[in-house]
Amino acid sequence: MSSRRSRSRQSAGVSRISDDQISDLVSKLQQLIPETSINRSRSDKVSATKVLHETCNYIRKLHREVDNLSDRLLELLEMDSAQAEIIRSLLM
Repeated sequence: MSSRRSRSRQSAGVSRISDDQISDLVSKLQQLIPETSINRSRSDKVSATKVLHETCNYIRKLHREVDNLSDRLLELLEMDSAQAEIIRSLLM
């Protein structure tokens, strides 16, 4: 990137994130994702790419779990029983 373009970005109020800040954020993300916590215990350093990849996989897994639970709840709510009435009343 030319120095003129770099200066114009700085003067336009665009802040740049430092490598240390990125490393810190990736480290925090790594602690939140179970798969990366497991990998971290095996080795001290996990690449940012690996952490981000595992984060995406974990989010996809959570979406699937939410979909499955939503489907199960819908099935329960469609039942004509006392249990379904209890579940409906709890949700309202």
